[in-house]
Amino acid sequence: MITNLIAMIRDEEGATMVEYGLLIALIALVAIAGVTVLGTNLNSLFSTVAGSI
Repeated sequence: MITNLIAMIRDEEGATMVEYGLLIALIALVAIAGVTVLGTNLNSLFSTVAGSI
């Protein structure tokens, strides 16, 4: 019983999966922020072009 408990504590497979999940979530947040900023800038650019036509 104690050996099983020690083996579960030393097992790092779950921790690695959580780390990968956090890394993917961080990359997704950065991508969403980048697309949002790009969309805002493009909207401003198109509005300026449409106003000058």
